[in-house]
Amino acid sequence: MRHLLGVYIIWYRDLLRFWHDRMRLFGSVSMPLLFLFVFGSGLGSRIGNLGAGVNYISFMFPGIIGMTVLMSSFMAGVSVVWDREFGFLKEVLVAPVSRVAVSIGKTLGSATVSLIQGIIILLLAPLLGISLSLPTVLALLGVMFLLAATMGSFGVLLATRIRSMEAFQALMQMLLFPMVFLSGAFFPLQGLPPWMNVIVKLNPATYGIAPLREVMLGTGQGNPFAITLFGYTLSLWTNILVLALFCIIMVLMAMWSFSNQRN
Repeated sequence: MRHLLGVYIIWYRDLLRFWHDRMRLFGSVSMPLLFLFVFGSGLGSRIGNLGAGVNYISFMFPGIIGMTVLMSSFMAGVSVVWDREFGFLKEVLVAPVSRVAVSIGKTLGSATVSLIQGIIILLLAPLLGISLSLPTVLALLGVMFLLAATMGSFGVLLATRIRSMEAFQALMQMLLFPMVFLSGAFFPLQGLPPWMNVIVKLNPATYGIAPLREVMLGTGQGNPFAITLFGYTLSLWTNILVLALFCIIMVLMAMWSFSNQRN
């Protein structure tokens, strides 16, 4: 019971920090909006439909939601490094709460915050002419949270091995933008060069963007944007299963790394 309380306190603290930092909220949604309305509108008129009556903005919108969730959840590592530099993490680690509980609380906190930011972007769907039913919205929220938990635990894992804010920010820029751009958020994954195709398939974000797009656009059978792996076309549930496996691996590694780090 004590460990569950520890998870709740760490989770609640991250939510409070997010709620009282309005500039963080504004900054986190400004870049997705910039991509959506500037980048999407500019290229959309040139590209036209990408198949099955799907225009470029409709194609990109699930990717923008995934990008928002991915970038926000990955920032969980920043709070870990920040807490270490200011001494708060040391106080948490010597408290009578397991380090596993602290790791889980950090992951859940980042996942919840990024889910809220993803929902803000999702509310723009009617403005883009995208109609979403209640079951579709619920399915999207589930995939968004799974993606957020995966990337949040990955951020926590990296933060446990990095001692300075500058080093984490440099590593974050080195990893984050390639993961976003090589996830299929902005372009279809068919017909890529072989070397890029390999990187795309190894990217866990790819398996989060694909189900978001399939759920939102309802492409179903014969999906023109489906991922093909070893000659097998991945279905919606296969993508979710792969993402869930990534999530389990990242969570377990983050828990192990957090438990074995020095104060």
